[in-house]
Amino acid sequence: MRDQHARAAKALDVQTEPSGEFRGCPGVHRRRATGWLRLVSAPEDKASGKPGDGVPHAEHAFGDLDGHRPALLAVHDTVDDGTAYRAELPARVDQPILSDDPILQHDLRLPDSWWPELAGTLEKASVVDTDRVAVRRRYMDRAISQFVGILAPAATCWTGAHSDVQWANPTEPLRLVDWEGWGRAPEEFDAVTLYAYTLFQPDTAARVRTVFPILGSPVGHAAEATVCAQLLQTVSRGDNLILEGLFRDWSEELRGR
Repeated sequence: MRDQHARAAKALDVQTEPSGEFRGCPGVHRRRATGWLRLVSAPEDKASGKPGDGVPHAEHAFGDLDGHRPALLAVHDTVDDGTAYRAELPARVDQPILSDDPILQHDLRLPDSWWPELAGTLEKASVVDTDRVAVRRRYMDRAISQFVGILAPAATCWTGAHSDVQWANPTEPLRLVDWEGWGRAPEEFDAVTLYAYTLFQPDTAARVRTVFPILGSPVGHAAEATVCAQLLQTVSRGDNLILEGLFRDWSEELRGR
């Protein structure tokens, strides 16, 4: 991956910082350059030569979302020894992300204007029509029953969603990064995801509920059950353990509705 990353940087004529390497899920490798030079890989026969199409599709669908989403500057595709590689170069985000951890571990002093900007950005993303899928009904049926203990609620509406709105992805002033997983999801999925990762900070969680009043309503029930199931599943794998008790309280409240 490092060799392919260096080749992509040379092909795109960008300089990377040797100390700026980050790794995400398997097959994702990125370094700080003009933006994040993100490299993804997949077997050629499964990727059709072009793995990780979420960000280019987001660029086409959203543009820069009035400056709240980093524009995609360039893409470089290559295939080597049966593996397809895609390098993506978004515009640089100079503002630091709000948290090094998806879970909000400390109180944030965000300006009042930040919250309606976030709500407006997510609203604009939600109305974009797409055949990309972020959450599958099949998954909801299985996971909600297993981890929440109820039948999966019917989603009254499916909308476009970033699908990973947690505290390691926004900045202040507002830019929302990491759009590779966007697609259709139950209505208000993004707001519910942010709320879930805020539970450790009750004051900020209350602010999220104020900004997104659909939380706790029948309309948001499907999204809440889905996110709760997803995160309890991560707990079963040893992740997000700091929030396990709060997630289980949440699942009990969902069962009681």
